[in-house]
Amino acid sequence: MLRSAAQAGAPAKYASGDPQRPGLCGEIAEAVMRTDPDLRIEGLTQQVPLRRLELMLSNGDLDVFFCLLKSEHRHALMRYLPVPLYRISHVLAMRVGEERAPGSWDELRAFSRRQPLLLAQGTKLAATLQEADVSFIESARSDKEALQMLVRGRAGGVYGQDFNLRQAARGEGLASRVRIGPHVFEEETQYVVVSRQLPEAVVERLTDRLRQLSASGEIARLAERYR
Repeated sequence: MLRSAAQAGAPAKYASGDPQRPGLCGEIAEAVMRTDPDLRIEGLTQQVPLRRLELMLSNGDLDVFFCLLKSEHRHALMRYLPVPLYRISHVLAMRVGEERAPGSWDELRAFSRRQPLLLAQGTKLAATLQEADVSFIESARSDKEALQMLVRGRAGGVYGQDFNLRQAARGEGLASRVRIGPHVFEEETQYVVVSRQLPEAVVERLTDRLRQLSASGEIARLAERYR
């Protein structure tokens, strides 16, 4: 039995409320358990903020977490399994009918100095924007809340992951009022992470199951439904 959790405020990953797309990372965890019936993963309905998830993995309070981007500070806290899950794109969401979406980092920098640019709290994407010298505000607790603020006119755009923004827009009925800009500012890969205290035999077992799901195309098929 391995201890895990769901990421709060990330409906594309967990607990979307959409029976057709209940959460990609939860589905990947379920696929792992189907591949290895003697392996159980508990806590997948427990909603935990991202920063607390990092702390729980570092302390050994969680054994495994599905879908996390790589970052320098996280490498010291946890261990990444070597099987890539799916790629995400950094994109900009804007209101339908607004000005042309920025199509480069220079245009995004200029845009962010004219209008407030929102980013959900706690995300690693903040470091990307800081490095690119893009101004932003982390006043929204989730992508869903950021999109709600966007349609109310409290921001000019929302910077985030394509999976998360599309799922949040669908879940809130905002798909007709929000458009995702075509430009991809950056791409990253999601991975499974484990506590550094997890026994090596269990780490290898999880890695083998993920390799099986990747080789069979199951993970790619699951991810395609969320695009």
